[in-house]
Amino acid sequence: MTRPSTADLADVGAGWDPDPRASSSLGAAAYVDPAWQDLERDAVFANSWQWVCHLEAVRSPGDYVATTVAGQPVAVVRDGSGDLRAFSNVCRHRAHEVLSGAGNTRLITCPYHAWVYDLDGTLRGAPHTGDLLGFEPAGICLPAVRVEEFSGFAWVNLDPDAGSLAGSTGVLGDELARWAPDVDGLTHAHRLTYRIASDWKNVVDNFLECYHCPVAHKDFCTLVDMPTYEVGTDGTWSWQYAEAGKEANAAYDVADATVRMQTVWWLWPNTCLLRFPGRGNFMVLQILPDGPGRTYETLDVYLESPEPNEAEWEAIRFLDEVLQVEDIAIVESIQRGMATPGFDHGRIVVEEGRTGRSEHAVHHFHGLLLEAYGRALTATGGGG
Repeated sequence: MTRPSTADLADVGAGWDPDPRASSSLGAAAYVDPAWQDLERDAVFANSWQWVCHLEAVRSPGDYVATTVAGQPVAVVRDGSGDLRAFSNVCRHRAHEVLSGAGNTRLITCPYHAWVYDLDGTLRGAPHTGDLLGFEPAGICLPAVRVEEFSGFAWVNLDPDAGSLAGSTGVLGDELARWAPDVDGLTHAHRLTYRIASDWKNVVDNFLECYHCPVAHKDFCTLVDMPTYEVGTDGTWSWQYAEAGKEANAAYDVADATVRMQTVWWLWPNTCLLRFPGRGNFMVLQILPDGPGRTYETLDVYLESPEPNEAEWEAIRFLDEVLQVEDIAIVESIQRGMATPGFDHGRIVVEEGRTGRSEHAVHHFHGLLLEAYGRALTATGGGG
């Protein structure tokens, strides 16, 4: 597939202005032309920090989680010394994936020909290789991948030269600790998954503003005190804070809630962290490309106990059966509209005070996208 060119980049960014008050959104081609997803795999996902799991899943020696980042199989493993490691999850013999799912193991054994690796990734043994010439198992290891523990979670980055996540996000770690001080002690309670007929960027755009909330999420607006809704941007992340869950509402029961704020963070390019009214809780929404015009979304819920109580099940059902249904209908409609000749780009709406009714966080995301596209096309001589 031919990648976009610098001329294509100029077209999709023609309406974008550094000042959000004068800016339009990205051109529709970036959302509907499959060539952009090929570029995004390398320009966006292969050199950004990607969420993997809560540290509870890799807390003990031998614990592991296998995942995929930018199309590359990756495994995160806690080694025997207690260090967190990540590797290319591909056997050095015939490229079979060595680990799948999550669990605990003393050694990493490839299920194809039983090549065995230590938890630090070095090859320990390979059956029936004694007669090979120049074969030195001690010099073979699973290629390392950057991994970092940050705010109670494990993250990986395929770019070996990437700056640290904690160092590149400024005060984000402090903000997470301020609003979700209990995140380390929470446990995985539930996962929701969605297949969405819309480009992943439409899903992120929709997440980054609440301008649509009074129109599209009427029940949600009884849970959240909209006049207190604030949205801010900072480097490679943005935040949304609002008072919430202070009284009876149409969303779910908050009578026994100890958390009375809605706190939401977005981390470039596709990870959303959320804390809603209720008992101690934390959610991770990961938004992943799933082919041209399609998105795969996971929502992992962490609570004080592994089994949600009645009020928490009610909150999960609200998220799944009301809020997500409303949002998915929105972004799928947008995808259909972007594929028509009647739309190219629209104005970014910015309200003084940068409230929840303002789209400046969408503008911020689009600026980061244009920078990433530009870097990638410059590195490859301008694309196709």
